[in-house]
Amino acid sequence: MKVKHRLKHLTVKMELFVLSEWSTFVISTIGSLLYTIGVIGFTLPYRFPDAGVMGIAIILKYAIGLAPSITSLVANVFLLLWGGRELSKRFIAWTIYNVLLISFLLEALSFVQFPIVNDMFLVAIAGGIIKGVGGGMVFRTGASMGGMDIVIAVLRKRYGIEVGRYSFYINMVILGVSMGIVGLEKMLYGFVASYVSGQTTDSVLSSFDKRRLVLIMANDTKPVVKYISDELHRGSTVLYGEGGFSGEERPTIMCLLTPRQTMVLKRYLAKNQPRSFMVVSEASEVLGKGFKRWNHI
Repeated sequence: MKVKHRLKHLTVKMELFVLSEWSTFVISTIGSLLYTIGVIGFTLPYRFPDAGVMGIAIILKYAIGLAPSITSLVANVFLLLWGGRELSKRFIAWTIYNVLLISFLLEALSFVQFPIVNDMFLVAIAGGIIKGVGGGMVFRTGASMGGMDIVIAVLRKRYGIEVGRYSFYINMVILGVSMGIVGLEKMLYGFVASYVSGQTTDSVLSSFDKRRLVLIMANDTKPVVKYISDELHRGSTVLYGEGGFSGEERPTIMCLLTPRQTMVLKRYLAKNQPRSFMVVSEASEVLGKGFKRWNHI
């Protein structure tokens, strides 16, 4: 009976996990596929170098013929063993899935004949964009594709330091070492592709989390709060303060809106409360109910 009860409990937990993580599965799979296409179709055929652990695997491929799928898989196994205790179970589980999927796709797609492009600069740009979109989709789910992402997550958790700039320097060293194998010209194309990939990843992430932090100072806040709630379907917070010069009470409405909702609110205020004061700024990331979930961290 105890065994049946445990099996039933485990089955329920698995069903809940699948239901809550199905979008992560779909997005991570598509993202890993795009990233692999960027490597197989726009990096290896042109002897371009790459950054991170995949960059090391590609250098070994050019130098001694080792398959990147095997090299990157072995490297990620060691990295996960090194920092596994510092990472969440969810992060580890999805990272393992993405690493295995990318290793499989590197072998499966190696038999696909991608169109050859003669303009190397276009190849670098296209490859960077494809890998950047794929990486951004995976990072959006709160997972990773392994490699330097594991190192960054572990060092951030262990020592509380942001190591983004150090990873940049590490990647520059990897690209610099590749010059002795692929030559200066191909190394520069690899740098362009890596830069474009990083910028594209940031753009993908910011496009999902793009919000406006809006502060509104109005004589009558109640109709504005009601409009935000009823028409824009967003919550708001009223902060109570006073004017620095007049000493009069100055209630301020704070809310987080999408760019489109911000424009709608501007039109409402211009028409109904033209004497109000509105401040709009970018919110680079929003966490909590109604926005990005905490379990994606």
